Amino acid sequence: MAMTTGQGPTAGPGAYGRQGSSGADGAYGSTGAPVPGRPSAAARLRDQVRHGFGLVGPRNGRHTLSADQVDTLALPIGDDGVVIGVDTEGQPAVLGVNRPTPYDVVLIGGLWTAQVLALRAAATGARVAVETGRAQHWMQMVHAMGGGQNGMSVYDVGRVPPQGASAGNPVLVVRDCGMRPPRGRVVSGPWQAVLTLLPYLSPVAPRLIRQARLVGVQRVSPDEAAEIGRTMALPRTDVETLPTLHDGLTLWCTDRDRQYVMTQPTDAETGLLGMPRRMD
Repeated sequence: MAMTTGQGPTAGPGAYGRQGSSGADGAYGSTGAPVPGRPSAAARLRDQVRHGFGLVGPRNGRHTLSADQVDTLALPIGDDGVVIGVDTEGQPAVLGVNRPTPYDVVLIGGLWTAQVLALRAAATGARVAVETGRAQHWMQMVHAMGGGQNGMSVYDVGRVPPQGASAGNPVLVVRDCGMRPPRGRVVSGPWQAVLTLLPYLSPVAPRLIRQARLVGVQRVSPDEAAEIGRTMALPRTDVETLPTLHDGLTLWCTDRDRQYVMTQPTDAETGLLGMPRRMD
């Protein structure tokens, strides 16, 4: 675009106010001479920049609260982490796996739920290291995420190398090693959580449950539910409910709290993993 200067059409009286002025009043009179005692526009601009104000922008009203209104201010502050589903009230259920302290999770359930949790953890920026004896079930996820370049790696059982977790590089280790997983070479630590998947209750399950900070239980048999109830001191109603849980529904338990969570897949997760299922 060409730029015109001088007394062309863009420099006429209608462009800058009165002819020869720099604004509505201007620092110059109608003849273009400076007005005594009044700083020029250039001087005012230099003074504003010197004091950190820069160019004058639009005059917008300030957003202020009176002292009486402060108590009415509410901010939606909650936990951060991986959204693992919705609770019984339809509110998001969030699992904070990126922690500065060791965090062990045991899931007695299906591969589908563990894979959704791994995908969502990777989406939050965590690196996911999968230790498994059925790599073929995980490689489709690795390929879908860019061939291992986007935060997910798969290793044979007992072959997970040190991950070098840190606050800026958190890690989730998923142990999919069957009903009797061996003791892992890579354990939980600062910024490195470990999720152990058990397809069913096994002889090693009570030990893993006692060591875990969080335990998830999906549909199990009545006998398994009774054993889990004794190990975790669950109320009778939960013990009776566990054999009837729908696919995708998990009872998550800590030392002080219990919560049923329904994991609902996104369209992308459905396309990659299919619909929720307890059996693999």
